[in-house]
Amino acid sequence: MTSSLIDRPRQTAELPGNQPASAARSRFPVPLDRAALAVLLVGTACLYLWGLGGSGWANSFYSAAAQAGSESWKALFFGASDAAGSITVDKTPLALWPMALSVKVFGLSSWSILVPQALEGVAAVWLLHATVRRTTGSAAAGLLAGAVLALTPVAVLMFRFNNPDALLVLLLIGSAYATLRATEGKHAVRWIALGGALVGLAFLAKMLQAFLVLPALALTYLLFAASVPLAKRILHLLVAFGAMVLAGGWWVAIVSLWPASDRPYIGGSQDNSILELTLGYNGFGRLTGDETGSVGGGGGQSPTWGTTGLLRMFNSEIGSQVAWLVPAALILGGGALGLLLARSRRDRSALAGLTLWLGWGVVTGLTFSLMAGIFHPYYTVALAPAIAACVAIGAHVLWRHRESYVATGLMAAATAFTATWTFSLLGRTDWQPWLRYVVLVVGLAAAVAMFGVRHVPRKLGLAVAVAALIAGLAGPTAYSLATAATPHSGSIPSAGPASAGSFGGFGGRTMGTPPQGAPTNRTGGATPGGLLDGSTSSATLNALLTEDASSYTWVAAAVGSNSAAGYQLATEEPVMAIGGFNGSDPSPTLEQFQQYVADGEIHYFIASGGGFGGGPGAGGTGSSEIATWVEQSFTAQSVDGVTVYDLSEGAS
Repeated sequence: MTSSLIDRPRQTAELPGNQPASAARSRFPVPLDRAALAVLLVGTACLYLWGLGGSGWANSFYSAAAQAGSESWKALFFGASDAAGSITVDKTPLALWPMALSVKVFGLSSWSILVPQALEGVAAVWLLHATVRRTTGSAAAGLLAGAVLALTPVAVLMFRFNNPDALLVLLLIGSAYATLRATEGKHAVRWIALGGALVGLAFLAKMLQAFLVLPALALTYLLFAASVPLAKRILHLLVAFGAMVLAGGWWVAIVSLWPASDRPYIGGSQDNSILELTLGYNGFGRLTGDETGSVGGGGGQSPTWGTTGLLRMFNSEIGSQVAWLVPAALILGGGALGLLLARSRRDRSALAGLTLWLGWGVVTGLTFSLMAGIFHPYYTVALAPAIAACVAIGAHVLWRHRESYVATGLMAAATAFTATWTFSLLGRTDWQPWLRYVVLVVGLAAAVAMFGVRHVPRKLGLAVAVAALIAGLAGPTAYSLATAATPHSGSIPSAGPASAGSFGGFGGRTMGTPPQGAPTNRTGGATPGGLLDGSTSSATLNALLTEDASSYTWVAAAVGSNSAAGYQLATEEPVMAIGGFNGSDPSPTLEQFQQYVADGEIHYFIASGGGFGGGPGAGGTGSSEIATWVEQSFTAQSVDGVTVYDLSEGAS
């Protein structure tokens, strides 16, 4: 079968004039087509930008790094947590660069930090629409794919947040578009090289997670670039691999060769190595659970990250984030693939698209389901484009073959299964209980009617399709609106209404409380922050920290990046994050910290909070030693409820 897929000339009997899908004209008149796309993109922009400032600094860990990058080009390049460059974030820094440049141009604010991700989300919806439309030749299919992505709750969450996932998703969709363009034959090597380069850039956004799409991209090009000889296809894939290595490896090479004494410590690593961070903490350790320096890491799977297994994507913590249309994607996408393969004359564009997106979804979904290391529900935003594309392409193919009982049966099954699954998901909370019954009734009625669409007039058939679409999108749309209406902060945000709960005991929603890290002139108490939430400062504490700030490299030091981040964002002055994100990185050592103090480079030490959400120095041996030394050697003072040590007084 592989040989026939490779060698058979591209034929698409179903399309007008026997054209490939990418050349087929949409059924929509051009003005209506463009107007519909404009509505989709404007609506997406409104959803992603609406009330965006309510989340304050969102993830203050990355917000502080963006602020640092806006002050120092060196901090920007390395992704340092502070402008003085004590330690980096625990990721490659590409996703930080748009935020930092936005802050540099527009000043430090919640909007300047979060708007880049919202715009990346709008771009992702547009690009997925363009990819599916080119694959199917149908404007309606492209619009459906874009709408499904835009209305996936976890996508709404991540495109309104400042984690690296927004840029990761955009770049990976770009790699899929380039790969499918390469299968068309014209300028194939240029397109496949571009696809590889975009995966390399995605690596610079979120490291090895970017590589989960590689099997699907490579298989699609190998099978469906029919006009390119097989030997050249293999050579082209090697070119794409080289482009990926160059696009993602140049930064790694520079950091590896840069003298360690002249750059920030590589956060998340235990030996100041970007390669160790890539392959260990952010690499294979995520699969095995052996992540030295992580929360509960170093000893295999931790129950903190939930139970692994094939049904993980459907459980109570993750199902409502992304899984609403997973059954529909598998039934429609898989059914359409089988239907096309069974026909003697095949729509090769649709086959290529289905192979790519199903491969993307299956590999990524299985990896997330079985990985034993650190896993958060918001990672599943990487599944959203594949789900959206499979639903849209599958529905398009099956609808065009609705004269077949197999096609109508698959569409009916997808509609009924989706309605039932949505009923179950909505029943997991007491939020808007009426909605689940409406979805179930409309969905089951549409499923029954779907069997007869081949016998009814086209307009009546379209009404059935619209009813099925409404039933399928009602649940995720409601959860997406609830997500957009809710401020989110901390390191583990979660989509949906408040009653949907949180992951692993680490809530990421901000419900009924001021967003963490928002600019403030508070005169009341401050909070030291912890492992997952940034600290908050006060006017009195800000005044203390900024007094004579120009005389010090760091106005303060605190254990853990989140504890340091809030004070840095409040003062816009460098605050050293001892031990990095978890407080467990060996940076700085006690001896190094003592030397900084002796040289007069650090003004204050802020106690409490920090690593693993515990007290001073709870994150690791090094930070514990530093905290203990400070407590024993300097005099404590309380400022608005926060314990502060003035290190400029000298050790007692």
